[in-house]
Amino acid sequence: RFPDARLFPLDSDQDATLLLRHLGCQKQRKLGFRTRRPHLLAQQVTFTPNCPAEGAGSGPTGLGTLRVSGYVRGRALRVDRLVHISGHGDFQLSQIDAPSDPLPLIFTTIRPVKPSKGGDFEMQDGGENEAPARVLMKADPSCQESLQTEAEVDPMDGEQTWPTESELMEAEEARKSKRVMKVPKGTSDYQATWIVDEDEEENDDLGEESSDDDDDLLDDAMDGDEEENNSQEPASCCASEEEEEEEEEEEVCSTERAGADQRYDEHMDEAAEEEGLKRYREARSHEMFPDEVDTPIDFPARIRFQRYRGLKSFRSSPWDPMENLPLDYSRIFQFQSFERTRRRVLAEAAAEEEGAMVGWYVTLHIIDVPFSVMESVQSGKPLVLVSLLPHEQKMSVMHVLVHRHPSNTEPIKSKEELVFHCGYRRFRASPIFSQHTSADKHKMERFLRPDAPTVVSVYAPITFPPAGVLLFKQRDDGVQDLVATGSLLSCDPRRVILKRIVLSGHPFKINRRSAVVRYMFFNREDIMWFKPVELRTKWGRRGHIKEALGTHGHMKCVFDNQLRSQDTVLMNLYKRAYPHWTYDPYVPSTLPWFKRDTMLDLDELGME
Repeated sequence: RFPDARLFPLDSDQDATLLLRHLGCQKQRKLGFRTRRPHLLAQQVTFTPNCPAEGAGSGPTGLGTLRVSGYVRGRALRVDRLVHISGHGDFQLSQIDAPSDPLPLIFTTIRPVKPSKGGDFEMQDGGENEAPARVLMKADPSCQESLQTEAEVDPMDGEQTWPTESELMEAEEARKSKRVMKVPKGTSDYQATWIVDEDEEENDDLGEESSDDDDDLLDDAMDGDEEENNSQEPASCCASEEEEEEEEEEEVCSTERAGADQRYDEHMDEAAEEEGLKRYREARSHEMFPDEVDTPIDFPARIRFQRYRGLKSFRSSPWDPMENLPLDYSRIFQFQSFERTRRRVLAEAAAEEEGAMVGWYVTLHIIDVPFSVMESVQSGKPLVLVSLLPHEQKMSVMHVLVHRHPSNTEPIKSKEELVFHCGYRRFRASPIFSQHTSADKHKMERFLRPDAPTVVSVYAPITFPPAGVLLFKQRDDGVQDLVATGSLLSCDPRRVILKRIVLSGHPFKINRRSAVVRYMFFNREDIMWFKPVELRTKWGRRGHIKEALGTHGHMKCVFDNQLRSQDTVLMNLYKRAYPHWTYDPYVPSTLPWFKRDTMLDLDELGME
């Protein structure tokens, strides 16, 4: 947080003087998310359990009122705003008191206090050795911020109970414009309405579309089959190598070397090693053949990839952001203009003149707080309160711009659970990654890239930027490793993130600009289904499917130039991707990082 970082020797008194002078000239950088919000570091904390008539809790394990005393920092603190306790959640205030300042800068008998909208002050008796505390303000239920985080989902919201006037007019026009079709002689109008065209019958036989989760499961299953096929030959080689190594160990290795290897293997987790090997193989395969998938032989491609579509141009082709939204989108909130709302909220917070002003020593009464907060304070952990700005307790789709940290080299796959430190919040979620571009559509990344900035999208509470973000990955032993660092980008549920798959085929026969391609599809129906999608090659040729040849997946294609025999024909398909709703605000505290070294005696290794 200091702009200039230098190393100073401390060998003499003069060096110490130079260090102190350097420290006195430093200016600490201000954190945007902290200076724009009221916050308080607790100096005195007390907990009072709720009575059985007041709340659901009874005794030390239930809910209660937490009284926190400290100095107000940042901005003026209002009683009708929510407060966030780091690591525990959002809560409401009931009142704010003004006790005597334990460390006053100016010894005065009366402190000037600005009254709130509620009116006069009240006096509250303290203990025997305490001065009476004044009640600065009490919460008004009509003006208090709600704890509602998700929108109310109405399952009948999309249902239509009565047609509108425009729909009645469309139905009347459709009735007037009769459809001309051939029917057997003597068929009445009622019987003719039940006759279905061949095109409609074919469309009905295709079945319903599968969900996005089903597609992800099929993708994982196909990837797993490829890994098993790729790992069969190395497994046999490893088995033969292990047999040879066992024979050599019986002849050459001593008992000391075997004991050292046994002690080394005790600290190794075989399941973690296999999982790491699987991730590295997936990352390497994605790096060599980005987004390429194999077309299933025993399953129709038009059903397997029915949620995908082709685009003439990824940059200019239209994509409706409100089309086929998932059910989780009915639980979130959306702004008509997030940037305009952000400027208005921050300007109102900067001009706030009501409430507890900066520098006052106050006592906050926080209601319905679990006893676990008090247990955390009793264990010696600091308690930090942050007053939330309007709308910051509501859920939406947040986008974070991050850079991969150079200390972490492990592959991080999309939709993998990570720990977020976003400003003053800490939570767990499963994000998706996408490219950082200025277009209206953004390509999804399957892995967190180490060489380029990446946008991380996740369901999370609304936070107005600027705010710093840290991404951690939690190990099985509870230690968290830093994965990426960045800042909050925006809150935009309309951001279109497209997942791309690439189907590949091999040119079988080439005749100038036309070629027979195989291995992209394996039946005639799939070729006719994907016939309108444009083709491209790795050498830059573009073309389209002209016709299907036979019934085994061969197709005649025409390109804009001569095709080479070593070229590969590709077809790009896209579908919109959404993050998974796995938001968890209760994250255990981080354990101290440690480096585990296995110390082995060189004599035991039997090294020559």
